[in-house]
Amino acid sequence: MSEPASGSGDGSSDVADSEDPNDGEQYHLEVAPGDVADSVLLPGNPERVEKIVDAWDDYEAVASHREFRTATGTYEDTPISVTSTGIGSPSAAIAVEELASVGADTLLRVGSCGAIREEASVGDLIITTGAVRQEGTSDEYVREDYPATADYRVVSALVAAAEELGYDYHRGLTCSTDSFYAGQSRPGFEGFEARGSDERIEELRQAGVLNFEMEASSVLTLANLYGLRAGAVCTVYANRVTGEFRTEGERKAAETASLAVKYLDEMDDAVAESDADAWHPGLSI
Repeated sequence: MSEPASGSGDGSSDVADSEDPNDGEQYHLEVAPGDVADSVLLPGNPERVEKIVDAWDDYEAVASHREFRTATGTYEDTPISVTSTGIGSPSAAIAVEELASVGADTLLRVGSCGAIREEASVGDLIITTGAVRQEGTSDEYVREDYPATADYRVVSALVAAAEELGYDYHRGLTCSTDSFYAGQSRPGFEGFEARGSDERIEELRQAGVLNFEMEASSVLTLANLYGLRAGAVCTVYANRVTGEFRTEGERKAAETASLAVKYLDEMDDAVAESDADAWHPGLSI
C-alpha cells in the first residue's frame, strides 16, 4: 500500500506541498514587495497601460509577463500603480491575489463595457456599486449568494473624480460574465443564440442592471474576502438598446480612476487627522 504524499490520515492534506507562489516575486505578475503602490488600477487590455500612465506625473515600467503589464509612478504627487489583467475573471483574480500578496490594498477595475439601459450613452462612465456574479471564478472562492459589492469609499472617490472632470456618469449595478458573446446575450458564430438570451438580458434590465463587462464581480468579491477596498469604472463603448458602438472616451475611465486614487489618499489622511474610525462624507476630501 502506497504512502500518501503528505499527511498521516489525521485530516491533513494528501496533496504534496509545492513551491509557495506567494513567496517573493509573484509567479504570474513577476512583481515583488515594493514594486507596486498601495493603490492599483486594473485595466484589461495591456495596451491601455501606456495610455493610463501618460496622464501621470511620472512612472516606471515594473514588469511584463503574459497579459500582465505593471507600472508604478505618481499622479498629482500620489503613489499609484497599474496592472493589466487580460480578458475575464480568471486572470483578474490572479492579479488580485498576487497584488495583495505584495502589499496592494486598493484595487480599481478600469475598462470598457456594454450598456443595457438606454440612458447610459456611448462615451459615458458607469461606476459600479455592486455586481451580478455571472462568472465562475468567484464561485470557486465563496458561496454563490455572497454579494460582490464595491467599497463605499471607492465609489465616493470615483463619483467625486467624475464630477471634477466633468464626465457624464451613471452609478449602479454591473453584470460580470464569462462570455463576451453568449453570456452577454450576443449572437455567436453563424447567428448562434444561447438558450434564454433574450430573457436573461431583459431580466437584468428590469432589475436595474446598467452594463455588461467581464471582471468587476471577481475583483469585488476577492477584495471583500481579503479585507481590501475595490471598485470599478468603465467607459461605455456599446449601448445594447440603441445599437450604438464606438470606442469613444477610452481615457475617461483611466483619468477618473487616477484622480479617485488621489482622493482616496486624501480620505485616508482625513481619517488619520480626526477621531473617526473610518472615512465618512462629513470629513470631506
